[in-house]
Amino acid sequence: MTAAADRTPTGSRRQGGFTYLSLIILVAVIGLVAASTLKMGALLQRARAEQELLNIGAEFSDALQSYANATPAGQPPQPPSLKELLKDPRFPGVRRHLRKLFVDPMTGSAEWGVVYLADKVGVIAVYSLSDAKAIKLSNFPSRYQVFEGKTFVSDWKFTMTGKAATAGPADGAAPRQPGSISIPNPGMAPPPSPPPVALPEAQRDVAAPPDAPEPPEPPEPPEPAPAAEPEEAPPAPVDQRRSL
Repeated sequence: MTAAADRTPTGSRRQGGFTYLSLIILVAVIGLVAASTLKMGALLQRARAEQELLNIGAEFSDALQSYANATPAGQPPQPPSLKELLKDPRFPGVRRHLRKLFVDPMTGSAEWGVVYLADKVGVIAVYSLSDAKAIKLSNFPSRYQVFEGKTFVSDWKFTMTGKAATAGPADGAAPRQPGSISIPNPGMAPPPSPPPVALPEAQRDVAAPPDAPEPPEPPEPPEPAPAAEPEEAPPAPVDQRRSL
């Protein structure tokens, strides 16, 4: 009885150690599952935000197309800014191409990046100012096939045609401000090419290739020798005896 009583506390301590270890493992597994769930939730939230950005971008594209279609003759088809999409000042009544200025789902702000035609004379594209990497890299709608493989969300430029907007400073344009991009006007003439730089005479002599030697003139053929004239035969002798 005494020996059995001595063995019982040791077995209980050993069983309690295994229970404590199992509890630690269970807590670690629960932590990993919770972290994975949070990460998956963040990815799903980002994916929903990107899809909402595509829907809002479609609204901007349709508004730019509507503004261009309603342009009177002789006026530019691009709005000077986004506020002209909310209320078109070219018509006496209230005419809207965009029902409201949307909030960027990626940044939570109503500020958008704008691509201008040249020197801020017309809006041709709108994009998000977020610097986050894009989760969606393929399977875009047909109108946004140019977004395939873009690394950042800010590379999604929403134009009225869905084609890519090539950014670049215009000749004589003001420095680009943050959140805006200007591209050259297709109707502008290209800048004149610089005149050729005249080299000094010494450099011209060095840079000029040596003249090739002229080929020697062929020798003149020798003149033919004059033909020898035939000698005249001497006169025949006269017989004086016959004459007497």
